[in-house]
Amino acid sequence: MMVTGAQPEISPPRPPLAAGHETQRAQTMRMLRLMVGLPAGDPERERLRALVVEEHMRYARRIARRYSTRGCTSEDFEQVAYLGLVKAVDNFDPEHGTGFLGYATPMIVGEIKRYFRDATWCVHVPRRMQELTGAMHKAADELTVRLGRPPTINELAADLGIPAEEVVEALDAAEAYSTASLDRPVARDGADGGATSLGETIGGEDPGYEQAVDHEVLRGLIDGLGERERRVLSMRYFRGMTQVEIGQRLGISQMQVSRLIARTLAKLRAGFG
Repeated sequence: MMVTGAQPEISPPRPPLAAGHETQRAQTMRMLRLMVGLPAGDPERERLRALVVEEHMRYARRIARRYSTRGCTSEDFEQVAYLGLVKAVDNFDPEHGTGFLGYATPMIVGEIKRYFRDATWCVHVPRRMQELTGAMHKAADELTVRLGRPPTINELAADLGIPAEEVVEALDAAEAYSTASLDRPVARDGADGGATSLGETIGGEDPGYEQAVDHEVLRGLIDGLGERERRVLSMRYFRGMTQVEIGQRLGISQMQVSRLIARTLAKLRAGFG
């Protein structure tokens, strides 16, 4: 069993430790301390806030691009990463003892993961199932490395500590992550070069199935009729004989034939109920 479609578990990039990096960190901390000491709405506070955000946008983009592998544009993830960066700047406490990047990185990654969870599924599935799907794919990757082969459903279930039925459900839920348009071409048709769309390859309900079922039910009901009833039905509906001709063959009146046919048909209809 191959398990695909996992949401990536990617560690965010670490900032480069180039010359002057410690100085930049110190400048960032100095600006953040000045920000905290200014009231909301103060122009100098807004200027400092914009400077800190601008200085770290490149770092936020580097994180975002590590996640832009699931059909969404990199711009989508960059905007989400910027949102996490702004939240980090607004909520950071310089006196807490943590460096700004140590605080901002999980904030940015958290925003991106929330975006994965809430906005990138083509069909909505329960949040618990989304989280289980992510955990299942992570476990599948680890087990593949450990076992040297893709894990079975039972092995995945044992590793996650859940019933095998939930693993199957999570696999089904993973199919909701992305969809394909029914208008997507899947093949070329003959010399004219026309394309067959995906929708044209999907079969519809065949009315013949229902007729086959009815035929088998009717066969059983007819087998349950008396010999005289079966004989009358055969003469009327398979040989095309009139009620008068049937009456002459059986030595009964046309009225008796009519009543016999009506009674037999009612019995057959009741069998379909």
